[in-house]
Amino acid sequence: VQLQASGGGLVQAGGSLRLSCAASRRIYSSNLMGWFRQAPGAEREFVAIIRWGIGNTYYAGSVKGRFTISSDKAKNTVYLQMNSLKPEDTAVYYCAMDPSDYSERASEWDYWGQGTQVTVSS
Repeated sequence: VQLQASGGGLVQAGGSLRLSCAASRRIYSSNLMGWFRQAPGAEREFVAIIRWGIGNTYYAGSVKGRFTISSDKAKNTVYLQMNSLKPEDTAVYYCAMDPSDYSERASEWDYWGQGTQVTVSS
């Protein structure tokens, strides 16, 4: 499967962005879709995950209440709405797919998009 992420850009602190990630094939109900991010010099970290079939969502503490992960099953697309952005949210954001096993460790995810840069200025 190929994942195509888009929607990144430059925004001022307090602003909003919406990231999109389209899959090249149907996403199955057992799949999980996630967003991770990687800042320069840092490891790739978990941001948000959604269980495709039942829609349960999970968030990192640093983004809870500000970011929302959602899905459009008809388009096989997952979104990340990011509000109240902070300079520390600056990173390359990656979408990912896992067949079925929930994990917040990037190393355990199977499929990755190409990444989209998000830069938040102060």
